[in-house]
Amino acid sequence: MIRKAKLRDIPVIHSILTNFGEKGLLLPRSLSDLYDHLRDYAVYTVEEGGVVATCALHISWDNLAEIRSLAVKEGFQQRGIGASLVEFALKEAVCLDIHKVFTLTYQPAFFKRLGFKEVDKKVLPHKVWADCLKCPKFPDCDEIAMIIEI
Repeated sequence: MIRKAKLRDIPVIHSILTNFGEKGLLLPRSLSDLYDHLRDYAVYTVEEGGVVATCALHISWDNLAEIRSLAVKEGFQQRGIGASLVEFALKEAVCLDIHKVFTLTYQPAFFKRLGFKEVDKKVLPHKVWADCLKCPKFPDCDEIAMIIEI
């Protein structure tokens, strides 16, 4: 089941993102950042394990949002959970009248299957790069920028 995140989900979201952040697969998020942006997050829950995945839709600019912090716990991957979370986020974007959504990813094939297209990072507004200053890979970003128009 997918639902918007609640305050009680923050510790689990933090744990999931920290795990993938330590592996260099995504930008880890502090507890403070998660509380500040709680409304951006959705979670995927299962009866036997509670929250097993998360994804955020972050509004970046006029008519532009970012899919970020998409992570599915090991043991729950390859079940369509990540794709379901992205589809949930895209529906939310449409409800907010946002019709361009981008992501910075190490998994371009996954996002390509969902209709995203690779773009040069330079086409994204400078405001998008604010989080990059927190990244240990800055300024040598090796993520791939992808965008979808919906």
